[in-house]
Amino acid sequence: MYFVDERFGYGTIEDYARGAGDGVSLTRGEFYQRYLKRPFDIAASLLGLALLSPVFLIISILVKLDSRGPVLFRQVRVGKDGSEFWFYKFRSMVQDAERLKKELMHLNELEGPVFKISEDPRITRMGRFLRRTSLDELPQLINVLKGEMSLVGPRPPLPCEVENYEAWQREKLSVLPGITCLWQISGRNHIGFTEWMRLDIEYIRRQSLGLDLKILFRTLPAVLSRKGAY
Repeated sequence: MYFVDERFGYGTIEDYARGAGDGVSLTRGEFYQRYLKRPFDIAASLLGLALLSPVFLIISILVKLDSRGPVLFRQVRVGKDGSEFWFYKFRSMVQDAERLKKELMHLNELEGPVFKISEDPRITRMGRFLRRTSLDELPQLINVLKGEMSLVGPRPPLPCEVENYEAWQREKLSVLPGITCLWQISGRNHIGFTEWMRLDIEYIRRQSLGLDLKILFRTLPAVLSRKGAY
């Protein structure tokens, strides 16, 4: 598994981590990653699910009334170390959206192995509101509670996207994926795929309690600004 460092060029995760071996004290960031991040995720996801339960109920009713299909959309995503899991969102598209995707591939507006179009005809009326406000992401608190995701971390990719990753981009899979990340607060879909990957790797190298809190506090203003939201 590889990363790119502007100062040192290519290297492996093992090379990058060397120095934290036997007899070496953990840094604050390493201590947070090993012992505090998961308890923080559990407490925050439990609190979020409890406080937001009325919001979940209201959105579920509105999604059901707006179009045919299930309230929740689930999809296989790739998590830490390449493990696959069921990823949850409030459904924001028509029921046969995956089948229609093949007919729309030529309209893709992003570089790399990701698919996004700003005026996606598969999105429902309620779905457009949910996406603009990122409320469709709330069910991922369940993924966090289950230990498949974290509150903060690189967004979980699709298996077909991972198949097309370059070697250095696979470092993204060395940590739990998250609900929000540096990409989320830096412009989302206005950012090219390569820069998106660079931000994910920057987060992995710098992750700490302070950085996670900074990203969490900046997520709401970023969502409200709707910059880069499709």
